[in-house]
Amino acid sequence: MAVPYIDLDKTKTFQRLKALPRPHIADILTRERVHNAKAPMAAGLSFHFAAMPIEQAHLETFQDLAEEMQLIQAYQDLLNGEVMNTGENRKVLHHLTRGQLGDDVFADGVNKAEFYRKELHKVQNFARKVHAKSITGSTGKPFDTVVQIGIGGSDLGPRALCIALEGFAKSQGRKPAMRAEFISNIDPDDGAAVMEQINPETTLFILVTKSGSTQETLTNRELVLSCLEKYSSTSIDASRHMTAVTSETSPLAGSPDFLETFFIDDYIGGRFSSTSAVGALVLSLAYGAELFLDFLSGAHDADRLALTPEVKHNAALLDALIGMYLRNVLSYPASAVLPYSHALSRFTAHLQQLDMESSGKQVNRYGKPVSYATGPLIFGEPGTNSQHSFYQLLHQGTDIIPLQFIGFRTPQRNVDIESEGSTSQQKLAANLAAQIIAFAKGKDDVDKNKYFPGNRPSSLICGDQLTPRSLGALLSHFENKVMFQGLIWNINSFDQEGVQLGKELTKQLLSDSSEPEGTLLEFYRLLTDQ
Repeated sequence: MAVPYIDLDKTKTFQRLKALPRPHIADILTRERVHNAKAPMAAGLSFHFAAMPIEQAHLETFQDLAEEMQLIQAYQDLLNGEVMNTGENRKVLHHLTRGQLGDDVFADGVNKAEFYRKELHKVQNFARKVHAKSITGSTGKPFDTVVQIGIGGSDLGPRALCIALEGFAKSQGRKPAMRAEFISNIDPDDGAAVMEQINPETTLFILVTKSGSTQETLTNRELVLSCLEKYSSTSIDASRHMTAVTSETSPLAGSPDFLETFFIDDYIGGRFSSTSAVGALVLSLAYGAELFLDFLSGAHDADRLALTPEVKHNAALLDALIGMYLRNVLSYPASAVLPYSHALSRFTAHLQQLDMESSGKQVNRYGKPVSYATGPLIFGEPGTNSQHSFYQLLHQGTDIIPLQFIGFRTPQRNVDIESEGSTSQQKLAANLAAQIIAFAKGKDDVDKNKYFPGNRPSSLICGDQLTPRSLGALLSHFENKVMFQGLIWNINSFDQEGVQLGKELTKQLLSDSSEPEGTLLEFYRLLTDQ
């Protein structure tokens, strides 16, 4: 049976969902519920929703909605290579970069699963040769640093994952094979700051641009080439220090300016590209090919779990449905993602792009305006730092903002100091637990400045430790959550036309062949004194 692809407010089940009672969280939050209101995730993680305003009737209605909208079938169609990016008439194949769960998918005259496996194998062989010092820089010195030059999905995901895995790699007694740095911002201070800290003779660069024409990335490449000449005390052949991740149709493909070129394609969106060569190369160089394979394995296991038809056993689907309920029934405008793990210090920045670029749409997959809210504002920082930053608004502000906590029982590094009768990790866990209860139950007080209204919903993803496998499962969970929410809202989650207008106006300003609009030109003059 074909998936109907209908707007959320046209479904029978959504009308039933809106009519359900809306419980106060404090009234339903019991000790038994804390243990039972959960769904399994891959790699030993679990999704807990005890502090959400969700009861059995909601879960049953979620199940009915998932079946009415045929969400699992739509996911299976995506895996089988159906066109899901309707705006650009493209397949969506990022799941194939970590393993096949559907039919063979053919495009561009090739089996895409085999294409992605071939590129991964090429990445792994290259990384092993670099580590074995059989590939060196132009002066014969081995590489000890890798710098990725990219922006958006070519930077946010890979950067967040590199930071997340550093502590694990060191805790296993294996020093990171190479130091990883990133240049993304077209602001020259970004690139210059990185170049000042590295030894050009022992640095390998990765230029990441699928189209081969990304303005910021190509500009930063020129900055790097200029710095190589300026900072190097010896003559460096830049082509022996630079690799590229691009498409086979890119003007960079086959260029002699690169030591090696690795390929991606138009079926992998930038924000979904961390498990492709975009993330594979830098992570394999930094931590080794085997660690990256573990990461892919966790993501693949989570992708498989997302096919589970029962909502209560499909964490990504359940998370998506709860998020829809918070947004479209309770009308909450934002969501905070709060990892109580310093290793995930840049993970929320990646999720901002993943979620807001995917779900920031006002028309459905057919280009017709929708009459309901879609993606929420996503923000966050690691706890406990964030407690001393924006939690004031979360607890006592006029808007209710749902929260998504992430926590682990064991730290990554082999350091946990005891003081005042408890360890650092125990204090971290205590802070997280305390915040869930404080948000849910609040506190009455005759002094209204000290009154906490409570009824602030939160969920919790937790596990034993942040490892490559659990990190892969965590990444996949959010990717699939965003995918399911896009299907629920009947939008195209896989294009990003909203970023194009600013690019076009920028080109007008910088082009000699066009006359910029008057107010645009005046703002530019304010910033350039021209």
